[in-house]
Formats: sequence, C-alpha cells, structure tokens
Amino acid sequence: MLCAVLPVSQVGAKDLPVCHGYGCTFSKPLPLTAADEEKLAAIMAPGAASPEAERTALASAIAYLETRSVAVLGVRDFAKAALTGAGRAGQMDCIDESTNSTTFLRHLEAKNLLRHHSVEKPTSRGIMIDGRYPHWTAVLKAADGGKWAVDSWYEPGGGKPDVMPLGEWRKRGVGGQR
Repeated sequence: MLCAVLPVSQVGAKDLPVCHGYGCTFSKPLPLTAADEEKLAAIMAPGAASPEAERTALASAIAYLETRSVAVLGVRDFAKAALTGAGRAGQMDCIDESTNSTTFLRHLEAKNLLRHHSVEKPTSRGIMIDGRYPHWTAVLKAADGGKWAVDSWYEPGGGKPDVMPLGEWRKRGVGGQR
C-alpha cells in the first residue's frame, strides 16, 4: 500500500486537503478561517508545557479538525470503517485517516504550534500472516528521539486519536483490536 503525504507547502495554505473514499480516492479542501486558526492556537497552548501536554493537546486539535472536515464532507465516517466503505465518499480507511492526521499535524507544525515534536512520514504494521491486517498511522518524533503513533482510525470523524509510543502501537492490532 502507498500512503500519500502532502507537501508542507500545500499544508501551510488556508485550505487543507482531506482524503476520503479509501486510499485517498477522493480529496476535498477543508477551508480554515481565522477563527479556526485561533481555536487551534488555543487548543495547542497548554501543550507548550511539556511533551506529554503537547500530545494531549494535539489529540484535541486533530479531533477539532476532523469535526470541521465532517462538516465539509457532509458525512461522518464510521469508526474502524469496514471494507464495504471502499469508494464511498466520506468514508475513510486507515490510509485516509493517517494521511489526514499527517496533514493536520504538518499544519500545526507549519504554524509553530508543535514545540516538542516534529512530524514524520506515516508508517504501518501488520502483514496478514501475523494475524494483523496492514494498518497505517501518522507518526510524531519527540525531541528526545522517541516516536509516537497518532491513530485516528478507531474513532468516528471528530473523535480523538489514539496517541501512544510507536513501539506499543506496532505490537497491537491482532484481530482488529486496538
């Protein structure tokens, strides 16, 4: 599977592309207003205190941006969307979710709202023979070098993503469980 990562120059714009339809089949612009940018800054402000506080804040920021994208798409995607949602506008698989989370994180990074982490390329786990379907996540790198998974696939649009050490995330997912 390929995972699209949008260039920072595209992410720094006022419209953020939102992938949907599985495998980024469709993309729709999410226009951000000055009020949205102020809201994001307010959500992220407590994150300046520590890396842990930043991870908590960015989970809320992603949930906010997902809620905004639901309004633009006109449809809320299902949590852990089944394969039957492939090709359906508004429904998202883990490739869509990890791409969107990476886009949202890159936007926060471009706005200097991430102080303790940088955004990495998405990564995957699972190869079928290990009892896990291939699954993608957005990735952060902390200033101390630790990597963190930011996985929004397990919640419907607008839900907070799971944020956990990447090593822990890689061990999970057997039988589709978190």
